Amino acid sequence: MVYSKEVEIGGKKLTIETGKLAKQANGAVMVRYADTMVLVTAVAAKEAAEDMDYFPLSVEYKERAFAAGKFPGGFIKREGRPSEKEILSARLIDRPIRPLFPKEYKNDTQVAAFVYSYDGENDSDVVAAVGASAALAISDIPFLEPIGEVRVGRIDGKFIVNPTQQEIEDGDLELVVAGTDNSIMMVEGESKEASEEDLLEALKFAHEEIKKLVQIQNELRELCGKEKMEVKAKEVDEELQKDVHELAYDKFKEIVNSVLAKEERSERNGELAESVLETLAEKYEEREKEIKEVLHDIEKELMRTRILEEGMRLDGRTTTDIRPIAIELGLLPRTHGSSLFTRGETQSLMTLTLGTSGDEQIVDGMQPEYKKRFLLHYNFPPFSVGETGRYGGTGRREIGHGNLAERALKNIVPAEEKFPYIIRLNSDILESNGSSSMATVCSGSLALMDGGAPIKCAVSGIAMGLVKEGEQYSILSDILGNEDHLGDMDFKVAGSRDGITAIQMDIKIQGISFEIMEKALAQAKDGRMHILDKMDEIISTPREMISDHAPTLLSAKINPEKIGTVIGPGGKVIQGIQKDYGVEINIDEDGTVHIASPIAENAKKAKEYIKLLVAVPEEGKIYEGKVVKIEAYGAFVEILPETTGLLHISQVDLKRINAVTDVLKVGEKVKVKLLKIENGKYSLSRKVLLEKKEEQQGNEKENSDSKKED
Repeated sequence: MVYSKEVEIGGKKLTIETGKLAKQANGAVMVRYADTMVLVTAVAAKEAAEDMDYFPLSVEYKERAFAAGKFPGGFIKREGRPSEKEILSARLIDRPIRPLFPKEYKNDTQVAAFVYSYDGENDSDVVAAVGASAALAISDIPFLEPIGEVRVGRIDGKFIVNPTQQEIEDGDLELVVAGTDNSIMMVEGESKEASEEDLLEALKFAHEEIKKLVQIQNELRELCGKEKMEVKAKEVDEELQKDVHELAYDKFKEIVNSVLAKEERSERNGELAESVLETLAEKYEEREKEIKEVLHDIEKELMRTRILEEGMRLDGRTTTDIRPIAIELGLLPRTHGSSLFTRGETQSLMTLTLGTSGDEQIVDGMQPEYKKRFLLHYNFPPFSVGETGRYGGTGRREIGHGNLAERALKNIVPAEEKFPYIIRLNSDILESNGSSSMATVCSGSLALMDGGAPIKCAVSGIAMGLVKEGEQYSILSDILGNEDHLGDMDFKVAGSRDGITAIQMDIKIQGISFEIMEKALAQAKDGRMHILDKMDEIISTPREMISDHAPTLLSAKINPEKIGTVIGPGGKVIQGIQKDYGVEINIDEDGTVHIASPIAENAKKAKEYIKLLVAVPEEGKIYEGKVVKIEAYGAFVEILPETTGLLHISQVDLKRINAVTDVLKVGEKVKVKLLKIENGKYSLSRKVLLEKKEEQQGNEKENSDSKKED
């Protein structure tokens, strides 16, 4: 039997339907919003794998070109590895649903979203997130409560729910917000320096729409929801817990209360764990895993209690203190800009590369193809946390962190008209102990200034944490890795002195209040200003000149009808210019010619050549040309690139000559006047210039003789 529920969101109908498609999945829904449709399935293993100590949830999001009536790009004409858009969309589904499973639930669970129809206006990512929640809600999978997810834009101070792509571009804010009926679970987005108050208003606006989406899912669950599978609570061995506590509690308390570096704390924890395991090995044979879990819980409890009761953290800071910051610029001599930003034990080495229009990234997908001129890439090698690991492709986490930092900086990057370079920032995380994405924002801003990119202002970023027990809570500024792991929230805020440019929030508990968010935003602002002060001490405005190693970029405007002249048959002309002058040339459809070269003089010469190449010959104008061919009846002179005229034998000299070669030779430079243009042919004369010269000389002689007589 088919069941469906619908609701109006942003003036458009959203429908959730189940019972028709993918009926062997634990839960499956087709969600339609306008003409965008996404099928989402949820499947779980009947039992957890043995000794599973984490929740194996995987989320897949797939866009199919046919959904937009397109063929996939490339040679194979079949969708391949996930695009960045698909990976980021999968994260927008994963992050809000992950905290909403029982702690004891460890069954392998997979959510898969497939876009089957895309109308070109309404993005399928938030539609897929609603579908994921609905599929889980009606299934027998133990999902605690449904979520809604919407995108919020703002144009002229007015909030819009699920704006179109054009509305996003026209607006000054874009947020994706997910939440339950009574709290916010996830935020991801950017703005053009919005205030904290604006952000809160946007979240409250989004939550009203989220409640509608949650309501229809609850109604659908009442209609056709399956009984949830039983999740057995983990049996607690009180004797084992007592034994571990007696051996480890006081020693752990001493470690937690000590101000230690990350490596030293890890070493002390390891030594304590080894000692406890050795002592209890005989009594609790083959129960090492349970003992380690108890040790983990003790550390978590002690850390959280100290923060809540004493306001003190693992490294001795108060809840609002920022770790020491060190900044160095220009480390790498041959890059176009570089910075090293170190905050505590987190370090980002950033490089800036300035390129030409040929370096733009072409982005292909369901949406119309477009180009990006600002790119930020983030890399997290295993050595940054003192581990070994496989160096493979870019991971989902790296793509997500890089995207957040790119969004934080993209709105301060100068417009192409002002700074025509393609800009690439690359962040390598060399050390990590919390908030490497926000260190990337800081190092990116610094590298842009070091490279002379005329950015609007500096931008810094900070990660906020939360420890909450009942009604008691503490908000933490500039969190450590352990505080992220053992805490309840990771709330990243980036921005300038004037406002927020990017935001991302994930929580590990079942929602937080607007009161907590308001306080977190205010505390983040204080931290952001502190970091900006430290950055300004090193560099407060962009350098006046770009690197000597950056390409020289020149541009020229030509008649679009002359583009073919510059390119030439089979690209022969443009390739010749690039080879002769050592330049790179790209031409826009509107006739803008971009010329790049590591040598400024070469770029200037190429520009002048192109100007001559597209110049229109004018009757009566004098040209300095080159003799390219000689015949019995005259010489052919190239007066402009690719433009040749005939210098008839009668127009070569003042006196009659027997052969053109008596006066001229191939390759010789010669000044000529364009006498006539007829049927696309150019008639030249050297004779009239010689006559004029002879006349001038005669006049000068007469004047000289006249002066002598006087």
